[in-house]
Amino acid sequence: MFPVQSQSLSNTSNMGSQRKDSFLWGKASTMLSSMERQEIDTMKFHKSDLLDDIQKLRLEIDSVMTEIHNIEADEENKNVVRNKRFLCGKKKFNMDHKKGIQYLVDNDLLEWTAEAVAEFLYKEEGLNKTAIGNFLGEREEMHLQTLKAFVELHEFSDLNLVQALRQFLWSFRLPGEAQKIDRMMEAFATRYCDCNAGVFQSTDTCYILSFAVIMLNTSLHNPNVKDKPTLERFFSMNRGINNGGDLPNDLLMKLYESIRNEPFKIPEDDGNDLTHTFFNPDREGWLLKIGGRVKTWKRRWFILTDSCLYYFEYTTDKDPIGIIPLENLCVREIEESTKQYCLEIYNPRGQKIKACKTENGGRVVEGKHQSYRMSAATADERDDWIGSIRASITKDPFYDLVSLRKRKVINNNNASLD
Repeated sequence: MFPVQSQSLSNTSNMGSQRKDSFLWGKASTMLSSMERQEIDTMKFHKSDLLDDIQKLRLEIDSVMTEIHNIEADEENKNVVRNKRFLCGKKKFNMDHKKGIQYLVDNDLLEWTAEAVAEFLYKEEGLNKTAIGNFLGEREEMHLQTLKAFVELHEFSDLNLVQALRQFLWSFRLPGEAQKIDRMMEAFATRYCDCNAGVFQSTDTCYILSFAVIMLNTSLHNPNVKDKPTLERFFSMNRGINNGGDLPNDLLMKLYESIRNEPFKIPEDDGNDLTHTFFNPDREGWLLKIGGRVKTWKRRWFILTDSCLYYFEYTTDKDPIGIIPLENLCVREIEESTKQYCLEIYNPRGQKIKACKTENGGRVVEGKHQSYRMSAATADERDDWIGSIRASITKDPFYDLVSLRKRKVINNNNASLD
């Protein structure tokens, strides 16, 4: 009896449990259906949208990153192109200062302002110092303003005159034309006096003494000058230049000793390459020249520049086959039985001209002529050559410029006395 009852109780218990479970599951099922299924469906829907949005965002990020990469690559390419163009502009400047600056300005690599160009000339490395000097020496207003800005980039405060000149003359190479030298040294004197008020009574004094120092440097250190100037002669050269008064001997002695102990360092662009020498010549063209062991007329391309006459076999030749320094020589029209329109370069003392030429083997030999004769194509060309050569055969322009400024000081002093 009892086991049966026990089994009945067990069955009753199981049935109750099943009904309880059934009730619970049924309730849960009913609750999910009515309250949560909509939320679950909504969440699933939003989840799908969110996954779509994430995917779109990933694609957008990839697109943006690609754009950034392309922009960086473009900027890098632009910088490469810009740097190449800038380097090209510097090379053009070294070949022709006006064309080089124009190229840089046209390609937005340099502003066409006096300050920007001056800073470029003063700070940029690898520029030809001769080209810098030629650009600064031009007389157009933009060039004059650039020269002023260029000089103002130099700081001369508390420097003596020789120290300031060393700095100034190292930043470019003085051109050969007297007018250009005059403008540049005038700008230097003005700047030096602005930086060192009270050292000189006027910029004229600074200007004259600057030239005296430059000429002293040449006289003391040029091996061709046999008669070296003494300190006493340097004193004498500079008497009365300080508005009619004399400069202190101590000042002049310090300048003299500084130059005697250490010559100026003059910037020299590649001395083995004569190419830059022939830019902007005073004159160039074809002439017939008589020469050789058997005297014959040969057509040569002549270039007149820096008080020298160079001649080449062809216009494309890099190096001349002959060089005629024109110092202390003369030129004149002359009659020739076999040629018309002739001119002659000669030494008025009847001495051998200090010229040189290149022989067939490339060996450079000293010339043996007392004169050189050339023939032009027309009378006008001959006269033009004679005029250009005569203009080139002058004394050192420094002497003329100093003499003019000294006369100005004397005249001003006389006027003030009246």
